[in-house]
Formats: sequence, structure tokens, C-alpha cells
Amino acid sequence: MSTLPLRPIAADVCVAPQLTPEAMAEVARAGFKSVVCNRPDFEHGPDQPTAASVQAAAEAAGLQFRFLPVAGGYQSPEEIAAFAALLKELPRPLLAFCRSGARAEKLYLQALALG
Repeated sequence: MSTLPLRPIAADVCVAPQLTPEAMAEVARAGFKSVVCNRPDFEHGPDQPTAASVQAAAEAAGLQFRFLPVAGGYQSPEEIAAFAALLKELPRPLLAFCRSGARAEKLYLQALALG
């Protein structure tokens, strides 16, 4: 049983709050194939794991990783289109994370609306 704080938002897409490099092996064991980080580095200060550190751990666990940092309050049309492209490109199941998971979910829903 996974101890990850996952929230399913589609059959093959989940969102989560900030994940650590140490969590990536468990993400892979849970069956995920891809991870997208939507949280800008140092948004919460120096104690937040960097995307590069999470990426190294994700790739070591056999996961695809993409870094698409977006602001919490506003996602531009370009950022939404970039997330839509990642949804088409990356293997599923896919896990996207940010500070709480809400921003990743909002991006996903906006990307779906693009068709």
C-alpha cells in the first residue's frame, strides 16, 4: 500500500503535494511511468527540494520527469499548452505535483479543455 499523498483526477493521472527525491522510488513502485513538477524552485524557500534533485531520483527509479514550473495564481495559455503537450508525450500513469496538488489539477483541467 502506498503512503504517497496521491489524489486521482483521471483514470491514469494523479496529483500530489510537494514530493521529495526520496519518494520517487515509491512513485515508481506504485506503477507510475511519468512525473511532472509544476512548482517553481525555492517557492517556499531553501528547504524545498529542487526540481533537479527530484528529477535525478525519478530518473534513477526509471521514471520520465518534466519540469514545468507555473505560478500558483495564474497559468498562462502557453503554460497550459505546454502541459497539454506533456500529457500527449509522456507515458501513463502520470503523477503531477506542486505545493498542494491544486495547481497541477487546475493545469490538467485547463489542458483538457484545449482538446
